[in-house]
Amino acid sequence: MTTLELREVVKEYRLRSGLRHSTLRAVDDVSFTLEPGRTTALVGQSGSGKSTVAKLLLRLERPTSGRILLDGKNLPERGTAGRAYRGAVQMVFQDPFASLNPYHTVAHHLARPVTLHHPGLGRTAVLDRVHELLARVRLDPVEEFAQRRPHELSGGQRQRVAIARALAPAPGILIADEPVSMLDVSIRLGVLNLLSELQREEQLGVLYITHDLATARHFSDEILVMYRGSVVERGPADDVILDPQHEYTKLLRAAAPDPERRLRELAGP
Repeated sequence: MTTLELREVVKEYRLRSGLRHSTLRAVDDVSFTLEPGRTTALVGQSGSGKSTVAKLLLRLERPTSGRILLDGKNLPERGTAGRAYRGAVQMVFQDPFASLNPYHTVAHHLARPVTLHHPGLGRTAVLDRVHELLARVRLDPVEEFAQRRPHELSGGQRQRVAIARALAPAPGILIADEPVSMLDVSIRLGVLNLLSELQREEQLGVLYITHDLATARHFSDEILVMYRGSVVERGPADDVILDPQHEYTKLLRAAAPDPERRLRELAGP
């Protein structure tokens, strides 16, 4: 069981325009914990700091201040411990078209992280693991999908391969940054249901980054609302969506599509 914690994390960027220098605080004193078997949704408009938080958790960026702890330990950036961190915390990127190399097969994409994080496995064991991962994300027949290249897959199938790749090191934490926003509406639900199933069965701690309040409510246990780098509201998913307290959360809820309300308006009194 793995936990990942942010403690009072701040991320600032130095900006320069001609002779002028300024500081942009993209993340401002953010604290939360990702726990096994629970999904936390991070909600906010573009520019609110959501993706910066993801980069910090993946150690693509270093915090200006604060701490990021895996199972209570602040791991070093490099060496064996750094590799252990990268194996424990994995990412599903927003764009399945850009996150896979078009020149390589699906088997290649999955075999590389398997061999990197499990160096003792032989060739047959690696291939068995590749087939197991494809079956886990519902891509059957696994032998056929393993030999395909990304351009031979649909958008939804590419994202399932990306999820399988994230599962290859056997992580405890999964960060999903807008994982269905680039997909057709008709297949989004299937991918979200898969992530929800994996979260329960693998006891993953999931950070679901989104601007979609409806999916945040139905696929997460807790919601954090970000505005200008700060978490302005947090709580159980139903409470935050159905009874928002912060003015920004109320604006987000008012701007979200509500088909049932529209039907009531059309029906009249």
